[in-house]
Amino acid sequence: MPVVSRVLVIGGGIGGLVAARALRLRGIAVDLVEKEPQWTVYGVGIIQPNNFLRAMDRVGLAQDCLDNGSAFNGWRVHDAQGNVLFDPPGPRDAAPHLPANNGITRPRLHDVLIRGATDVGADIRLGTTVTAWKDDGAGVDVTFSDGSARRYDLVIGYEGAFSPTRRQLFGDDYAPHFNGQGCWRYNFPRPAEMDTGMVFFGPDTKVGLVPLSPTLMYMFIVTAEKDGTWHEGPTVTEEMRNRLKGYGGLVARLRDQITDPAAVVYRPMLTMLVDKPWHKGRVLLAGDAVHTTTPHLAQGAAMAVEDAVLLGELLGGDGTLEAALGEFMRRRLDRVRYVVECSAQLAAWELEQWSGVRNPDADQGGLLHRATHALMADY
Repeated sequence: MPVVSRVLVIGGGIGGLVAARALRLRGIAVDLVEKEPQWTVYGVGIIQPNNFLRAMDRVGLAQDCLDNGSAFNGWRVHDAQGNVLFDPPGPRDAAPHLPANNGITRPRLHDVLIRGATDVGADIRLGTTVTAWKDDGAGVDVTFSDGSARRYDLVIGYEGAFSPTRRQLFGDDYAPHFNGQGCWRYNFPRPAEMDTGMVFFGPDTKVGLVPLSPTLMYMFIVTAEKDGTWHEGPTVTEEMRNRLKGYGGLVARLRDQITDPAAVVYRPMLTMLVDKPWHKGRVLLAGDAVHTTTPHLAQGAAMAVEDAVLLGELLGGDGTLEAALGEFMRRRLDRVRYVVECSAQLAAWELEQWSGVRNPDADQGGLLHRATHALMADY
């Protein structure tokens, strides 16, 4: 018999939707509320490494992701002029029957996840927020913005880096902070010569090209930025193109195609880790609400999904809620800490290098290799 009978998931992002499916597959009733009145997903892509695909496979959605995306083996590394430096294969130890990586547009991934949650009976309400909750130890009474109320055995906050529930639980003890870098993204038609993921290293930036379908890819640029401003508006195409100065070959040809301001997606890089139990009583946080990381390992969404799948397994088993949540923390905290800390170190080394500092201890390639392989381990 499951540990809990009815759960509320707050937040309809990647982690929240996977959690809804994972819990329903274990026979647990799930309500999911999302504050936006319509599904809104910014239209670039996401990378699903092999451990991400393993987690999706455990809830029966890996093949749907592959069918709607573009699998690729690894990252071919180039200098700024497009000369190949090395071409290592990506690890597949987490799920050898699945590709090393899959690129998929965020809208298509969200469609897969929405169907995945609704097909198993999750009750999803858009344009709805939690206005009040009270945990009396035996359950949580929740009031919603539409005036309705319901009692739950557990509430899970999957609200992202700026989670209101985190503030209710922990006050101002934890908040995401800017790490000095930003990431610019833009979709392009996929060139004929692209047969895998591609990375290009410039003197003070890094560019990646990610396949999303047979005809589509996206570019990301990692840059040093002076503050956490969110760049947007009519000048963003020029700003993005300016950050590609010094590149030749394919990247230079693509630079001239960055013309639509509405298609530029920029995000400052934020990082945060809640380093103590993510729950108080019967209210739990997961995903970016407790471990916001930079994209250096392409593991942010993967960690949120691993949280979700493990919660389904633990809450759907025997025992007590206290034991299940304790086991969840035992298996998740050190793993996400590793991701957050390795990503922060990679970012710090990049910023040093781009500013002209020569650090003899910097080992970006070695750390990236070790971390990528370490995350293939089960959790």
